[in-house]
Amino acid sequence: MKRTATTTPALSAGVLIAILLLAANLRATLTGVGTLVPAIEADTGLTASAGGVLNTVPLLMFAVTSPFVGRVSHRTGTTRLVVAALAVLVLGTVIRSLPSIACLFAGTVLLSVAIAVGNVLLPTVIRVHVPADRVHTVSALYVTVMGLVAALSSGISVPLAKVLPGTWHSALAWGAIVALAALAGWLPRLREDRRDSGVRSGGTHARTPWRSWLAWQVSFFMGLQSLGFYTAIAWLPSILGTQGVSTTAAGWMLFYYQVVALLTGMVLPLLTRGRHDQRFLAAAASATVATGFAVLLFLPALTVVACTLLGLGTGVCLVLALSFQSQRATGASETTALAGMAQSVGYLVAAAGPLLLGVLHDTTGSWTPALLVLIGLSSAMAVAGYGAGRDRHVRSVLRTPRSAGRTPPRANGSETAFARSSRS
Repeated sequence: MKRTATTTPALSAGVLIAILLLAANLRATLTGVGTLVPAIEADTGLTASAGGVLNTVPLLMFAVTSPFVGRVSHRTGTTRLVVAALAVLVLGTVIRSLPSIACLFAGTVLLSVAIAVGNVLLPTVIRVHVPADRVHTVSALYVTVMGLVAALSSGISVPLAKVLPGTWHSALAWGAIVALAALAGWLPRLREDRRDSGVRSGGTHARTPWRSWLAWQVSFFMGLQSLGFYTAIAWLPSILGTQGVSTTAAGWMLFYYQVVALLTGMVLPLLTRGRHDQRFLAAAASATVATGFAVLLFLPALTVVACTLLGLGTGVCLVLALSFQSQRATGASETTALAGMAQSVGYLVAAAGPLLLGVLHDTTGSWTPALLVLIGLSSAMAVAGYGAGRDRHVRSVLRTPRSAGRTPPRANGSETAFARSSRS
C-alpha cells in the first residue's frame, strides 16, 4: 500500500535559509553559559548551586512552555509566532547581559521561552514546507547547524569575555547578533502567502494527543535521548576524571563525542532516504548508546571506543527524535500538537536526568550506579524508538471554537493501525 501523495511544494532556498537561521538560535545563547559560570560566580558572588540553577532554567522553561505553543500558533499563525519569538529572543539575550543578577535570570527565562517556541514550531515549518522524502535531510541539516553554532558559542565565549570591554556581560550578548540575523530572514516570510498560518476563527486545531500511545512513544524517545545527551555533556568529563583521564584530555573527548554525533547526523539521510519505517534504526541507535555507556563502565581503557559509540548513537537518535515529530503527524496543526507534547515531556526528563544522576553519584560516591541506570534507560529508549519508528500516524482529536459549533466526536482509538493511505 502506497503512502498518500503529498501536496507540499518544492523547497525554496529562501525557506531553507530561514529554517537554518532559526535552528542556529536554538542552542547558541545557552551553550556558552556553562563556560562563563565561573566568571559569573566570581563577579557576582553567585553560589555554585545558583549557577547550576542558571543552567537548569532553560530546560524547565522548555518543558513548561511547549504544551501551549500549539494553541497560540493556531490563533496567530506559525510565521507570526516565529517572528515574535525571535524578537523576544533578542530582547531576552540583551536583558540577560545587563549588570544585574535579576536581569541575568529574567533574561534567561525570556530567551528560554522564545527558544521553546522555536523548538516546537520548527517541525511544523518543516512539515508544511519540506517534501516528505526530504524531511530527514532537512532535519539533519538543521541539527548540524544547531550543533555547530552551539559548539562555536561554547568555544568563543571565554575568549570574548577576555577581549571585550564588558567581559562576561558582552560575551553573553553576542548571541543577539545571530537572533537578529534570523529575524531578518523571517520577516520577509510575513509578506508571503502563509500556508502555515493555521486555521482562523471558526476552524479547528489539533489537541495535544495525551491519549495516544504512539505520541507517548515519540515523547519518551525524545526525552530519553535528551537525557543521555545532556547527561554526557554534564558529567562525561567528571566520569573520565575518576578513571584517570586528565582534565584537558577529558575536555577533548567531550569535543570528540559531539563531533561524531554531528557527523553521524549529517550522514543519516543517506541511510533513510525513501524509508518511512525507522523501527530498527531507532532501536539499533539506542542500543549503540547503551553499549557506549557499558564500555565506559566495564572497559574504561577504551575511552575512545565508548565516546565513538555514544556519538554514533546520539547523532542518529537526535535526528530521528526531531523527525518523528513531523512524520508521525497528519498535518501542520497535528505536528505542532505532537511536537509540543514530545518536547514538554522530553525536556522535563532531560532536566531531571543529570540532576538525579549527580545526586546518585554524591550518595554512593561512585559513577557505577549512575552508568548502570544510563544503560537501563538507553535500553528503554530502544523500546520507545522501535514503537515511535513505525510507519504510523497519531490519530488527532480536533478542537472546534465555540463560535463554530460543537466539538467533533472523538475517533475510536488513540492512533491509526497504519496511516490510512490511498492508492495512487
